[in-house]
Amino acid sequence: QPQLTESGGESVQSGGSLRLSCAASGFAFEYYCMGWFRQSPGKEREAVAVIDDDGAPSYTESVKARFTITRDNAKNALSLQMNDLKPEDSAMYFCARMHRTTYSCQLDVTKFGVWGQGTQVTVSS
Repeated sequence: QPQLTESGGESVQSGGSLRLSCAASGFAFEYYCMGWFRQSPGKEREAVAVIDDDGAPSYTESVKARFTITRDNAKNALSLQMNDLKPEDSAMYFCARMHRTTYSCQLDVTKFGVWGQGTQVTVSS
């Protein structure tokens, strides 16, 4: 049974940094595109960053140069380093696995089928 567990969400001041972690189990982590997503109350879930099985990342425009997604295939772990946080980054952040290994790794919520429970990030001004 595939499982994803996020951690690291906190309340921080604007301009601060956080590192989110995701522990994966129950599937061959190294073969899947993985991603971080976020959702605020009343808004749709959006893709923040994805990383393919070779470690190549893609980011949504609003977080480029501030966020870094990485993976450690030996530890079945996914991370998101978030710097220069802004109030608009406040959201529940989710780790997710793409439906299939054969899909092209992309910033598309509909292509992801295994989700963690989320970790809350709150940025105050």
